[in-house]
Amino acid sequence: MRIGLLTDGGYPYTTGESRLWCDRLVRGLARHEFDIFALSRSAEQEQQGLLALPPHVRQVRTASPWSAPESRHTGRRRTERGYGRRERREFAECFGRLAASLCTERADGDAFSDGLYGLASLAREHGGLGGELRSETAVRILEAACRAPGVNRAVQAARVPDHLAFASLLERALRPLSLDWYGDDALGAVDLCHAASGGGAALPGLLAKRFCGVPLLVTEYGVQLRTQYLANAQLSVPVRALQAGFQRRLAAEVYARAELITPGNTHTRRWQERCGADRAKLRTVYPGMSADRFHAVGEGAYEGEPHTLVWVGRIEPAKDLIALLHAFAEVRRAEPEARLRLIAAPAEGAEAVTYLAHCRALAAQLFPDEAADAHAVGDNPVSFEEIGGPEAPELADAYAAGSVVVLSSVVEGFPVSLVEAMFCGRATVSTDTGAVVEVIGGTGLVVPPRNPRALADACVALLRDPERRSRLGAAARARALELFTVEQNLAAFRGIYLELMSHNPVHRENADESAAPQPFAHPAEAHVPGRWAAPTSARIPSNSHSSGPSWAGSPIAALLQQRLDAEAEGAGA
Repeated sequence: MRIGLLTDGGYPYTTGESRLWCDRLVRGLARHEFDIFALSRSAEQEQQGLLALPPHVRQVRTASPWSAPESRHTGRRRTERGYGRRERREFAECFGRLAASLCTERADGDAFSDGLYGLASLAREHGGLGGELRSETAVRILEAACRAPGVNRAVQAARVPDHLAFASLLERALRPLSLDWYGDDALGAVDLCHAASGGGAALPGLLAKRFCGVPLLVTEYGVQLRTQYLANAQLSVPVRALQAGFQRRLAAEVYARAELITPGNTHTRRWQERCGADRAKLRTVYPGMSADRFHAVGEGAYEGEPHTLVWVGRIEPAKDLIALLHAFAEVRRAEPEARLRLIAAPAEGAEAVTYLAHCRALAAQLFPDEAADAHAVGDNPVSFEEIGGPEAPELADAYAAGSVVVLSSVVEGFPVSLVEAMFCGRATVSTDTGAVVEVIGGTGLVVPPRNPRALADACVALLRDPERRSRLGAAARARALELFTVEQNLAAFRGIYLELMSHNPVHRENADESAAPQPFAHPAEAHVPGRWAAPTSARIPSNSHSSGPSWAGSPIAALLQQRLDAEAEGAGA
């Protein structure tokens, strides 16, 4: 089977989102062929280069929707030709329907889809849309849509700077419509499109389904719509409302057109249902994580310090380390021997560096007589350490350092650090946010977020009860090995691929109308080693689009031909 993997800001680049998951998926399903279609996130990401890819990745196509409009950085956008009067009129009609659908609270999926696919058809037939989307005509159409009767108040308050700002954002979001990815040498040749996230990554999949009839599978391990909402926080209110309208309509269209949607947890699933996803299309597939590197810790080779709490994660305000430090002050009053080790990846970005400095200052204030060295683990009850540093050379060693792992987040998607702690057989104390309760499943203690007292009480309860810690840790490890391994994830997608293709047989353009569809573009025999029997007749047509041996040369074809010959002889007699 030939899979078109669609990504946005991640794989196959060496930096970005979903790199590990996509790489494990591609390498773990080596019986299938993969074509990768990637939207990059920045110039820095492109400069870091691509990962080393396995041989069953047939091609990689990339595009740079972040680049300046006049840039020809990728050379992969369709050549933009000047539009004639008829094309400009058609553009105005399609863009007008699209813009009108974004300005009202009432969902009008037909207007959005008509406008979107109309613009895509224009780009397909007459070249790229960039010039028209950046034109004064587009801005005037957008302005008229914002002033039409019945639009929401936030959009109605938009002024010329807001129209210009949103027009620029919309032009960037719609750049995938102008890519040359929808021909027979690209997405038109795959058997299934698999979008590694919603939003921009799934947009090429919508067009492949529209133009080529390729079925679409969408996987979301984070809430893409929520991420977009947070990213728009710095925009003006009218622009934010318009951008939210576009993202909502796009998400609804993706969910409506996808054959199957695989959320990574119930938290993401609820968002998808709220955006109109059909429950019958939803199937939860947990992210696959490697358990091998945590095997020694999980099997009890490292007991950990009985009075040490461990936190592992990224330094950012959403992790609420402030509440954790206040909670630990309460823990120290109840258990004077308790220690807290905060182990994180190096802080990146001004916000993370500032937040880390604030946390260090708070620790020095809460423990003034003991915080002489912020990096020492000796007499200092709170230590700030980096993964790869002298105190935590490996990630597994970070979890092995203590007997209880703590998560204090106020915002969390799928809690990776909790799953890693479960692989290590550690008892956990977590805040009730995101998919935490679903992941823990009763194998750890869960408290309300932003409640240092409750967090402290739960930590003290486990520090004082080693038998309970042992029971919870063993149960947590068993649950993680059952639900959250790479093998579980690969088995799920292996079955999903086969299921989708069994319901969406491939129709080849060179077959006549009477020809039956083939269930796969590349027959299963293509993966069987050894020589095949030579074709005995030309009456069984070969699959001209397959890169492997044809049906005509397979043992099944030979047996079928013998049966046909025998029947023909019997009829003649």
